Amino acid sequence: MKLSKKSLLLLVFGLLLSVVLVACASEPDEGGNTDSSGDSDADSEESTEGGEGGELVIATLSDAVSLDPAGSNDVPSSNVQANIFESLTKQDANMEVQPSLATEWEAIDDTTWEFKLREGVKFHDGSDFNAEVVKANIERILDPDVGSPRLFLYEMIEEIEVVDDYTIRFTTEFPFSPLPAHLAHNGGAMVSLDVINEDYAAMENGEDPGSVINNNPVGTGFFKFDKWDPGSQIRLVKNEEYWDEPAKLDSVVFKVVTEGLTRVAELQTGDSHISDPLSPNDVEQVEAMDGVSVTQQGSVSLSYVGFNMEKEPFDDPNVRKAINMAIDKSQIIDGIYNGVGTPAIGPLAPDVFGYDENAPGLEYDPEQAKELLAEAGLEDGFSTTLWTNDSQERVDAATNIQAQLKEFNIDVDVQVLEWGAYLEQTAQGEHDMFVLGWSTVTGDADYGLYALFHSNNVGDAGNRTFTKDEELDALLDEARQEPDPETRQQLYSEIQVKLTEVAPMLYIHHQDFLLGVSDKVQGLTQLPTQILQLKDVTLEQ
Repeated sequence: MKLSKKSLLLLVFGLLLSVVLVACASEPDEGGNTDSSGDSDADSEESTEGGEGGELVIATLSDAVSLDPAGSNDVPSSNVQANIFESLTKQDANMEVQPSLATEWEAIDDTTWEFKLREGVKFHDGSDFNAEVVKANIERILDPDVGSPRLFLYEMIEEIEVVDDYTIRFTTEFPFSPLPAHLAHNGGAMVSLDVINEDYAAMENGEDPGSVINNNPVGTGFFKFDKWDPGSQIRLVKNEEYWDEPAKLDSVVFKVVTEGLTRVAELQTGDSHISDPLSPNDVEQVEAMDGVSVTQQGSVSLSYVGFNMEKEPFDDPNVRKAINMAIDKSQIIDGIYNGVGTPAIGPLAPDVFGYDENAPGLEYDPEQAKELLAEAGLEDGFSTTLWTNDSQERVDAATNIQAQLKEFNIDVDVQVLEWGAYLEQTAQGEHDMFVLGWSTVTGDADYGLYALFHSNNVGDAGNRTFTKDEELDALLDEARQEPDPETRQQLYSEIQVKLTEVAPMLYIHHQDFLLGVSDKVQGLTQLPTQILQLKDVTLEQ
């Protein structure tokens, strides 16, 4: 994963033209992520270079929103959860589904999947992992009283049958081929049944869903929860009783450091071992430091500007198209991200199943933008707000868009919100425009499109543009229910054409993710979904 200074600079310049999407992320995306244990044999061999033990400190931009896998759908939360919990399956660096708490699976018929479960696995509280636990976890996500933002991942499941202690069957409403990949998602992480029961008891006493799990997250993972000081840090400790080879570190701290330059300073002083993320503008400074390197990974992520289609004037497709055509995205990609990433034509990254390289986009065309604004009766412009969280790149992108739209007499007020409040208020539709990201963590277009644009998923689940289009809904439903891959591809191509007409977003780019990493850290990798792979990390003492 480590690149030399010279190699990295060459790679950054090369990415102005193209990028190979092979691994993962740079700032808080809204999309959730897969289980973290997709380590390769090569990673395990590399990790032997350092010694075991020690405490790894990760300086991260944003705090977790929730440590309950059913309680949030954002990357900062998933990055912590993925070390505490495990799912039935996991994905490797090539986005291929691999065994985890399930050892094998097969499709019994078009709508029935059977999974064989790993035996002898214990939760951190000493309770057993078995098929009853799996049933309880998935049923909890499906429970409307819980109100999980990750419901869309499993809402097609109609029946869960415990065949025996270590065999479980899922019957779906329709053929759903991506189910094994969906079960790799962190939303399908397994929580101790005892803690689930405690959480339900608390709900009966008036507590919020997930309150017990959030304060006492108990999984089967290679790290255990130690403590959480909200807004400051989360500390995990090694699970000595882990069912597989245990983690090599004694503990990991996710330390909230909101300022990018402060994260860089922490690298330099040794107060932190990893800066997650690293701004493209700070690459040169970090590369000049002794004992620190920069790592770069491609992704299946999208950065975008969303429009609240329930608010004027964004309820008019001509306005949404006009803003797409008014923005020169190269100013953002080259000027703010230093060319690191791939320009986005639509919501899907090239490595995602369903991506269509021939899909139309809304290209930069300022004259056409003016004509569309005139058609909408807004030739004299209007005033609006553009929200972002406190990621420096997102703030810079927002101010760039503000400046570009000023040329069209559109007065934009940029507002920066704290991460948790940002997610909550955009889910409630309090915004006009907003800057955010989404990671298609399953590698399948269903996750990259259904969550973002289906009317069933308005709010927390992902549809923060409040897209409600009956024709689009019908296409999305048909595509997820179609078992034939070629027909699914055709449907997703049609959906990408439809999205050009609806124009719910300004798609910016599929970002590459940069980390600043101390040379003391060995064996660190990321998936194309952004999650740090920490099980086999070692730290030179």
